[in-house]
Amino acid sequence: QVQLVESGGGVVQAGDSLRLSCAASGLSFSSYAMAWFRQDSGKEREFVAAIAPSGRSTQYADSVAGRFTISRDNAKNTVYLQMNSLNPEDTAVYYCAADRQIAYSSTWYRARNDLEYNYWGQGTQVTVSS
Repeated sequence: QVQLVESGGGVVQAGDSLRLSCAASGLSFSSYAMAWFRQDSGKEREFVAAIAPSGRSTQYADSVAGRFTISRDNAKNTVYLQMNSLNPEDTAVYYCAADRQIAYSSTWYRARNDLEYNYWGQGTQVTVSS
């Protein structure tokens, strides 16, 4: 049974930093592409960042590029999202997602599409006050 458990969310002020973690179990973690998505109330879920199984390839949404960094530790079955210079527009529930089919170089371009991911965590709330 695959489980993805996010942690690290909280309430911070604009300009602060947070690091989210997602611990995975029940899957061959090093074979899976991992991603972070977010969803604010009343809005559609949006792509934040993705990382290939090796960690050598990453993708970012334009809105977070240069502020957020996705990384992974395959020995710990964990993916991270370091979020710097947070602003109120970053307020959302952040979800971790995993999929094996988009982990290949021929399918990596699909990593921004939430419909491609088979496994999801329960989410962690991030609230940024101005």
